[in-house]
Amino acid sequence: MPTTVEERWRQFFRWGPYGLLAVATVISAAAAEMLMSGGEEVAAGALVLAALALQAGWHRHCARAARARDREPGPDAEPPRTAPVLVLGAPGPASVAYFTLRTALAFALTWLNPFFAIYACIGYFDAEHLLPRRASRVGLLVTAVTMAGSQSGGLPPAALVNWLAFGGLFALNLSLVAVFSHLGGKEAEKAAERATTIAELGRTNARLEQALAENAALQTQLLLQAREAGVAHERRRLAAEIHDTIAQGLTGVIAQLQAAAAIPDRERADVHLRRAADLARDSLGEARRSVRNLSPVALEHDTLPEALRKTVADWAERTGVDTRFTVTGTELPLHGEVAATLLRIAQEALSNAARHSGASRAGVTLSYMDDEITLDVRDDGRGFDPLARPGHDSTGGGFGLDGMRSRAERLTGSVTVETAPGEGTAISARVPWGAP
Repeated sequence: MPTTVEERWRQFFRWGPYGLLAVATVISAAAAEMLMSGGEEVAAGALVLAALALQAGWHRHCARAARARDREPGPDAEPPRTAPVLVLGAPGPASVAYFTLRTALAFALTWLNPFFAIYACIGYFDAEHLLPRRASRVGLLVTAVTMAGSQSGGLPPAALVNWLAFGGLFALNLSLVAVFSHLGGKEAEKAAERATTIAELGRTNARLEQALAENAALQTQLLLQAREAGVAHERRRLAAEIHDTIAQGLTGVIAQLQAAAAIPDRERADVHLRRAADLARDSLGEARRSVRNLSPVALEHDTLPEALRKTVADWAERTGVDTRFTVTGTELPLHGEVAATLLRIAQEALSNAARHSGASRAGVTLSYMDDEITLDVRDDGRGFDPLARPGHDSTGGGFGLDGMRSRAERLTGSVTVETAPGEGTAISARVPWGAP
């Protein structure tokens, strides 16, 4: 079982394409009658087999690279690196050929059935690992074209509205690529700084070992734990912020663009297109603020109740769900991190309700109590069995209920969920006044 973040990423890069291809194939097969002709189904089947063969060949190449690494005399024989190698043997000619062929197959499959974009999205994750720096930009660009084509209704776009949606989504995907690249660069810079700091601490510890030999093992262990905890914390923070800004914003943008594509009336379609553009701008602004570790833009000029009231109103307008917002108790000033945490939890809870619950009514209550502040989000949707859910959000982000709990626990708070199939869902977040 992988035990570190790097090992989990290695496992994802090795097995993730198989899983995404399997999911894409199942969904595409289910929708084949509506989207594909008989000849296209045969072609798609042949391309899927080719993709599997390509993955198997790449898997064998990675296994040979792993055996070659294990035969090396030791880590001292390798040149120093500022970041761990997540794909063995890359970048190199083999990895460039693999990425090129895989991207071409994914594009062709998406052309036949837009649901195969599920398989194509892997290019966003490993282009910078498989390709040289300049070539990785081209790989990300091609992946953005494929994703935009799928999100706009399939390739090639069938109508003017689809072309407009394709253009907007392509611009949005390019923006996402720029944001991800920027975040990756920042992370690499921080990793290099940490490596330099750790190296200096190692030299200092070496000079102290003669006098503190009995504490050397403990000091080394503490340093490693501090490094891993720092890296893991920063990655969790960035991942959670990306999920709460870009991912939710992208979901809203797609929903608005799909609504625009489905409406023949140009004026009504323009309303959805404007909403999509506003959501894209808001998400990009939130992403930039997240990089600088600032509070959400909604709290820049408003208090938490005002920000929640606007968030609930916007969500209700987008989803059509009858939603009420209530504040109880005496409103008092809150620490910025407390307000940001409760706002993010409310946004995630409402986003989950929109995607999964099928609710017709919802309610959000903010309560100022004697020793804590609580946030309750309820809906009358289909609910679910909490014991049957996996450890992470099955929507793919891994930052649903677990992400809400993690945010609250960082402030010594808690999140509880009350739900059952057919009985709706109630999420309650509690944070003490003394936090953080």
